[in-house]
Formats: sequence, C-alpha cells, structure tokens
Amino acid sequence: MELIVEGYVKLNDRDALENILAHRQDLLRQLVAVTGVDPQQAIAQVNEEITIIEAGLATLVPEQQS
Repeated sequence: MELIVEGYVKLNDRDALENILAHRQDLLRQLVAVTGVDPQQAIAQVNEEITIIEAGLATLVPEQQS
C-alpha cells in the first residue's frame, strides 16, 4: 500500500487516493460488522492502510476552491 500511495502522491492524484481511502473505510465498516469469525487482524491491516493513505493525502498541495 505504501508504494501505491507513494505513486499517487508523485502523480499528485488526489482523486485516486480519496477513492482508495473511501474503499478502505467501507471495507473497515464491513469487517467491524462481521460475526462468527475474528476479523481483528484484517481490521488492524485496514486501519494501517487508512493511516498510510491519509498521510499521503496530507502531503498533497491543497486543491484550489473555485
């Protein structure tokens, strides 16, 4: 995930990073709702990926508001 985020940061592709972030946040919501198995390891991984994506987004130049 770090390499993917790094690539999008170099391309200054905020939309791609925001799409990945939204996907991971949705995945996290689904994992939290899982019953019958212990999803803690998967939840930890997704949380780590969200942190990486958010850090990448924080390095981008803010978009100009029109």
